[in-house]
Amino acid sequence: MSKQNITIRLEPEMVAKLDQLAAAMQRDRSWLMGYAIERYVEEEAWQVKAIREAMQKVKDGRARVASHEEVSRWLESWGTDDEREAPECK
Repeated sequence: MSKQNITIRLEPEMVAKLDQLAAAMQRDRSWLMGYAIERYVEEEAWQVKAIREAMQKVKDGRARVASHEEVSRWLESWGTDDEREAPECK
């Protein structure tokens, strides 16, 4: 598959930082932008997949969960003299 050109608008300050980083890595600006976008897309795709899988487990009744109220009470107790144990997932 052939590569495609795209256009992106960046603030001059970001272009300067991009050029400095590209020079430090001995790469050109285009390579660095492609690398950064690939990393971002892979990371976001992983998160979306994990969220979808977790939501499917909830829908199917296969997930072990704690209620919002239990988790909120636990989190609100952090750093207090009466810090609670983590709620048990059921």
